[in-house]
Amino acid sequence: MDSPIDRQRLIVPGMAGVYQRFAPYSYAFMRFVTGAILVPHGIQKVFTAPIDRYVTSIGGKGIPFPELLAYLVFFTESVGAICLAIGLFTRIAAAMVGIQMLVITFLFQWQYGYFWTNRGFEFALMWTLLCVAIWFRGGGRYSVDHYIGKEF
Repeated sequence: MDSPIDRQRLIVPGMAGVYQRFAPYSYAFMRFVTGAILVPHGIQKVFTAPIDRYVTSIGGKGIPFPELLAYLVFFTESVGAICLAIGLFTRIAAAMVGIQMLVITFLFQWQYGYFWTNRGFEFALMWTLLCVAIWFRGGGRYSVDHYIGKEF
């Protein structure tokens, strides 16, 4: 995991020291950013959007229990995203966010095509795949899970 950087393979060999110094933090950074970028979406929903808006949207797709799922969206995009960012209950949070993004990809955005600039699924799919990777790896060395000695 912490193998030395092979200077011979680098296009800019002078960067080896920088790569070597910061490589151990790269996974924690990726995990943090994956959750932290989602947090404002959840906070915005919790404080500014009426739940009925999401109940109607979810129910309109024929998905059962739309009110429960709307509250789960609020929870996942706020609490779940914070947990993902800090690495607390990391695998559970990654599964929650990943499943939600998978549903968003296929049920809500697929019809608009790939590009997010046209309401497409590009961004939700990226989040899904990041969460799959995080789910396999867990919190990692720089996570609350690691510090409490449990991987969830």
